[in-house]
Amino acid sequence: MNENTSYNKIMTDENLMETIQHGSNSYPFNFYYDNLAQYEFNCIEWHWHTELEFVYIESGTVMFQIGEKQITLSKGCGLFINSKILHRFSSPDKAVIPNFVCMPSFIAAPDSFIYQKYVLPVLSSSFPFQTFYAEIPWQEKVLSIIKQIIAVQDCVSTGELATAALMQRLWLEIYENADFSFSKDQVHDSASSQARLQLMLQYIHQNYTHDISLDEIACHVRISKSTALNLFHKYLHITPINYLINYRLNEAALLLSKTEKKITAISNETGFNNVDYFCRLFKKHYRLTPTEYRKKKVSFLS
Repeated sequence: MNENTSYNKIMTDENLMETIQHGSNSYPFNFYYDNLAQYEFNCIEWHWHTELEFVYIESGTVMFQIGEKQITLSKGCGLFINSKILHRFSSPDKAVIPNFVCMPSFIAAPDSFIYQKYVLPVLSSSFPFQTFYAEIPWQEKVLSIIKQIIAVQDCVSTGELATAALMQRLWLEIYENADFSFSKDQVHDSASSQARLQLMLQYIHQNYTHDISLDEIACHVRISKSTALNLFHKYLHITPINYLINYRLNEAALLLSKTEKKITAISNETGFNNVDYFCRLFKKHYRLTPTEYRKKKVSFLS
């Protein structure tokens, strides 16, 4: 790929919304040539964004967790993820996944008839994603267009215009063939559930340094403990307390790699009151002791 190819570093806020702008206001499209082997544990962690996303599996096998669903795709398959849908990618080994994201306005201007009739209904539905397999005729056409969009990113002279034209063809194939028939109740329930989940995540991210319980997490959004457990299991496939522990460990890993603070201090700052307990959990999660992790990161950066 040429110098326009980039790798996507995932940065999110306390609600797991991706903070990076993809493309620009005048050209709200960006292409990434991701190799999951370059991510820690071959994983792109949970995030969501307002852009539409399209992924092609160039090599390897990838497990996608999209909202409450889990799917595994292999070489030659593709995927569309709708706007504002939580998702996570991981692979057992190397997997190369060219992908591109664009604002819905890249397909048509928001005040246009085309946008109102053909784009907005998809955004307003609870339609989370669509897989593409070469064995299905209409999906084979979609895969062909996705590969053409990937190919024209190397075209310096007319790449943007070709991309815009191909995106409309891609959207037409999806709109004509995918099933977007969801009731208003389904849309409302999905949006309400994700909003509650995001508020609980925000509470955890803001209070992880303190002792917080499942009761407190659930009370923050005025739901029962069982409902909180169900929402975390449905969308993130993990319990709230295990998510809290993993978040603390991730924050500890950042401090180990970016500061010279003592391990005891890092343990306390990230909500672990017992350093031995922290070290055991850290080694189980990262397969390295905190000291080994710090040395590995320092040697990698030097």
